[in-house]
Amino acid sequence: NYNQIMGNLRKYVLIITGSFLVGLAVLGIFIPILPTTPFLLLASSCFIKSSPKFYNWLINNKQLGKYIKNYRENKGVPLKVKITSISFLWGTITYSFFFITQIWTIRIILLLIAIGVTLHIFSIKTFKQK
Repeated sequence: NYNQIMGNLRKYVLIITGSFLVGLAVLGIFIPILPTTPFLLLASSCFIKSSPKFYNWLINNKQLGKYIKNYRENKGVPLKVKITSISFLWGTITYSFFFITQIWTIRIILLLIAIGVTLHIFSIKTFKQK
């Protein structure tokens, strides 16, 4: 049946896409230029449409679930995460600025990215942990 085949194909594409997005989100925990929470939100959207099992795993995951829950509840981001993200961001941008590229256009773009991401991080509500 064509509809059943297309439904199964859609399901598997969404599971693969969601898994890829979770991978990017995990990288985003360590690489500040990659946004963790948006990737997790997109992954949860893929999983909710394809696999309740994967969706439940994601939102109940000890490390990753808190990003989604804090976002949903409009709690924000812990101060420690903000400080770590901004520190890594500026460390990698500074290293790239001085040691990776000598092209001034790219250096300016890197600085604009760093400023933009920093402003975005500051604009997010700070989650006060108890």
